[in-house]
Amino acid sequence: MTDSTNLVPMRPLAAQAIPLPPDLTGGRERGGMRPVLVQYLDVLRRRKWVIAAAILAAVMAALVITLLTRPTYTATTQVQVSREQANVTNVQGVESENVGRDLEFYQTQYELLEARSLAERVVRGLRLDSNADFWNAHGVDPAAIDESALAQAGDTGARAKAAASTYPDPRRSVNARERVAIETLLENVAVNPIRGSSLIDVDYSSFDPEMSARIANVWVDEFIAQSIARKFDSTAEARNFLEGRLDELRSKVEQSERAVVDFATQQGIITLTTESGGQGTAQIRERTLASENLQGLNAELIAATGERVAAQALARGSGSAQTNATLARLREQRAVSAAELAELMVQFEPGYPRAMALEQQIAELDSAIFTEESRISRAASEAFLAAQRREAELRSRVSGLSGEVLSQRRDAIQYNIFQREADTNRQLYDSLLQRYKEIGVAAVSASNIAVIDTAEPPQRPSSPNLLLNLALALVAGTIGAGGLVFLLEQSTEGLTDPSKVQEALGIPLLGSVPQVPDHDDPVELVADPKTEIAESYIAIRSSLAFTTTQGVPKSFMLVSSQPAEGKSLSALALALVLARMGKRVLLIDADLRNPSAHAYLGTHRKVGLSNYLAGDDQVSALIQSVRPNLDLMASGPCVPSAAELFSSDRLRDLTSRMTREYDHVIVDSAPVIGLADAPLVSQAVEAVIFVAEAGRVSVRGLNSALERMAAAGSPIVGAILTKLDRRSSQYGYGYSYSYSYSDRIEATRGAA
Repeated sequence: MTDSTNLVPMRPLAAQAIPLPPDLTGGRERGGMRPVLVQYLDVLRRRKWVIAAAILAAVMAALVITLLTRPTYTATTQVQVSREQANVTNVQGVESENVGRDLEFYQTQYELLEARSLAERVVRGLRLDSNADFWNAHGVDPAAIDESALAQAGDTGARAKAAASTYPDPRRSVNARERVAIETLLENVAVNPIRGSSLIDVDYSSFDPEMSARIANVWVDEFIAQSIARKFDSTAEARNFLEGRLDELRSKVEQSERAVVDFATQQGIITLTTESGGQGTAQIRERTLASENLQGLNAELIAATGERVAAQALARGSGSAQTNATLARLREQRAVSAAELAELMVQFEPGYPRAMALEQQIAELDSAIFTEESRISRAASEAFLAAQRREAELRSRVSGLSGEVLSQRRDAIQYNIFQREADTNRQLYDSLLQRYKEIGVAAVSASNIAVIDTAEPPQRPSSPNLLLNLALALVAGTIGAGGLVFLLEQSTEGLTDPSKVQEALGIPLLGSVPQVPDHDDPVELVADPKTEIAESYIAIRSSLAFTTTQGVPKSFMLVSSQPAEGKSLSALALALVLARMGKRVLLIDADLRNPSAHAYLGTHRKVGLSNYLAGDDQVSALIQSVRPNLDLMASGPCVPSAAELFSSDRLRDLTSRMTREYDHVIVDSAPVIGLADAPLVSQAVEAVIFVAEAGRVSVRGLNSALERMAAAGSPIVGAILTKLDRRSSQYGYGYSYSYSYSDRIEATRGAA
């Protein structure tokens, strides 16, 4: 019993509360935050079964789906698409591929490899619409495909289901099965360019390895054929245009050459050399000016005589045909055409269009050679006669020489005009003819696409990949588990982390109490000082000793926001801890609504606090001795108006009196929420301890209860967090270490 002279005022004690030392607040400074990594580890420990269940569910789902999925086989054909097209004529084709950067070119090739037109060629080439193996390889029932219900084409995918609306035109020569087959091909083909090279992998997937390899190879073959056909079609218009122009120029060449020959024949102009028209005109002019004088006239006469002799020699056939330039050119052209025809006959049949054109050209050249030879012979004879006439005329014409020279000059000019026109037409004709040949060869030039590796039937399925699916499921399960844990943590409004108590409630944490196992008796656990829960209350008592300058308050009460948060058990545990320390303790059960202290201690509540508050002053008769140094004033009979009983000063008088007889008076109060008892009871004690169950009541609810207590002026000194998961990191180490170490000491002493 404590002497009354040692009592100190209750309110000043609460006002003199001092901070708790770090070692009594969970091993860290009050208000401090634990490292983020430690908090994450706590969450993982708390939710480990949720995480394990989520990951296991994802893995099992992936396993079941993989085992139930029909194996798919992927065959690959590798092709090389060159940026520059090989051209056997060494000239640029009509369709220029150099229209942009390499990226644009190859992107175009990728799109062409996935074009619908290419799929149509494959379907029609392999007749896939009527191929039962093809439909079986894609899990499609061809009997279910018709014009009115393409959207129900089985497992062909969204693109096949939309085929009817995409291609509704009845004029298309593609029936329902072909459309579905085309969409199926487009869904299962994949174009994968190899980075940093001109190689492209064309993959095709189906349930049949043989069908996958066959379609992959035919797909590439049709792509090459389509590319060649596209180039050939691009030159068709140019070839048609050139053919028309060649016909026109051929007629002009014939007319202009005929005009030259006719004019030369009519005017008696014969070209014996290949000199230009300008030089020929100068020679004629020089000969004409010589006639102005006798010496010139004699020279011209000598020249005319020489011409007559030369013309006579030509007329006799002494090498005229061999030296004629036109005839030599015609023979040379015929030799070139004949050689080209011989080369074509090595590669093509006689009916090949180009070969027929060359044969016709050779025939025309033979005719031209014959005509030229005839013309030369005729011209030689005419030249001889003209030379004779000219020689005679020169002898007889002296006075009229000037007029004749001028007339011949005019004739030479006109002749040169005709000759130039004929030469121009011939050059233009030859140029267009050469271009026509180049276009024809370019259309069938070597392709810029080459097959590197043909597809072989795959030996193993490409999907489903069990290991990959399990790995993805593991990742997805881990992510899903993280999201689930995040949602659970965010949806949990209660306090689960002791380090956040002061931040959330604004009062210091006196200590935390672990969860009591369901099969254990909580009274036995708190009564045994070696248990983890008893050790936690010992730590709380140590923290409580620093709340005032006089140590543990003489009188204090425990209150909670709601029932069953561990308030009554905490009051009993603190009473037992203080009693074991040799302190005389009185435990008052002030929870007149739902008393429990008598049940914990195995006694009755026939008489107790309610009797005293109702006017019974026989206090000693209301107190029961239950344990060494521990007495109990039970709640007594339940009354309908507990708040009215607490409104009087009798409870204050009782605690004041009992603090003179006991070292400590501990009051177990009713919960705060919904009741007026706790704020009234708090007026009779020096300190109030707020008890909160971990994770049960929201922070908002706890603060609401604290606000009610604060409004009544309750001297709250701290909080106790009860029923905390023992798997959290802040538990286990301290307590297990404490008692395992002490047990080893006792064992050592016993052995000694």
